Amino acid sequence: LSRLLFSLLPSLIPLLLQCAPRIPEAGALLDLLGRCPEHQKKGSFPVVVFEGLDATGKTTLTQSVKDILNGVLLRSPPACISQWRTIFDEEPAPIKRAFYAAGNYILASEIAKASTQAPVIVDRYWHSTAAYTIATEINGQLQDLPPAQDEVYQWPEDLLKPDLVLLLTVDPEERVRRLQRRGLERTKEEAELEANSLFRQRVEESYRRMLNPSCQEVDASPCKEEVLQAVLQVIKKQFAW
Repeated sequence: LSRLLFSLLPSLIPLLLQCAPRIPEAGALLDLLGRCPEHQKKGSFPVVVFEGLDATGKTTLTQSVKDILNGVLLRSPPACISQWRTIFDEEPAPIKRAFYAAGNYILASEIAKASTQAPVIVDRYWHSTAAYTIATEINGQLQDLPPAQDEVYQWPEDLLKPDLVLLLTVDPEERVRRLQRRGLERTKEEAELEANSLFRQRVEESYRRMLNPSCQEVDASPCKEEVLQAVLQVIKKQFAW
């Protein structure tokens, strides 16, 4: 678990190389990784990441914040590899997580470039990869998770760091209602979140234990306008706007 989470590139590349003959997209992913600068540097504009479970309102909220701030909206996995998501989601857990972790490094290059021009709003980033990996690999109760302050919750040293991470949380019953209203085909993880409240709790608790940067929690249960105003207040305070 720890090797996947914080010794990233040294373990990612051999794993993707190993499965490239069977999965051509793994080779293409490695090619994209190879084009990324080794040390990404953020521009002068702020980078704000939105995290949270599905149906917490990230899609609508990130678009609204992007419009208000005249910013750039990026998502994880980044657009250049998102079409391969269904392929890797069917693979064993190590390969699947390697896809998402590699996507974070590709996304970091996009963030670095965009943040020289405008504020950058990001719909999921590294914390999602880490939280879902921890919750999947560690079975059992919340007390079975790695303890708070464990290095598994640390941001990778070689990955571009955002200025602010907002964790959107919603009452579990309300989140299920939103999922049902959407009527979309659920991913395996979405189905697991709905069916297994303990898995959902492990994901959210892992989010809360993230360090450097930690997540600032925002209650996304109220109406969209109210949540938007709460988020804008946090951003305004963070950047003294």
